Amino acid sequence: MTRRADEPVHTLSRGMVQRVAVCRAVLHEPELLLLDEPTAGVDPKARRDFWEQLHQLAARGISVLVSTHYLDDAERCHKLAYIAYGRLLAQGTADEVVASQQLSTWSVEGDDLAALSAQLQGAPGVEQTVAFGTALHVTGRDAQALADTLARLAGPGRRIEQAQTSLEDVFIHMMSGAEDNMARKKKDAS
Repeated sequence: MTRRADEPVHTLSRGMVQRVAVCRAVLHEPELLLLDEPTAGVDPKARRDFWEQLHQLAARGISVLVSTHYLDDAERCHKLAYIAYGRLLAQGTADEVVASQQLSTWSVEGDDLAALSAQLQGAPGVEQTVAFGTALHVTGRDAQALADTLARLAGPGRRIEQAQTSLEDVFIHMMSGAEDNMARKKKDAS
């Protein structure tokens, strides 16, 4: 930061502003650093540098608590907690959180994935379909029913293979089942 010491903060890039914020936050050597969506709007290089800085702080014994909606940021953390509407849905390392949901995920590639997604809604074993670039991730807890459903879709021009369940697959799955507190209160009041 010494190279930029004479520059006003408002002239710096978003990534540099975030660095300045972290520097200011750790000047008094806190035991706990709370960060709310610290990489929002930050370019990939600055984001990587930022996380390197956070890991250095953690290595020095500073506890860093980060809230984020970027799942690739969450994967960089030592421990995760998913909280929806004030309820803890899962916690642990990224691998532990993924394993705790016991989901089976398949990747389907081919033509007209939007139509395929609509066709799969409510099919045996299918709990969610989510587009990931040129593939459709199809996820459910009943691995056999899901595999059987997808086997019926096999054909020329369509590639179907089991995929690693990602943290994003898990997050989408958990959020789709989370109940909004306000909706529940309104329901209970009527």
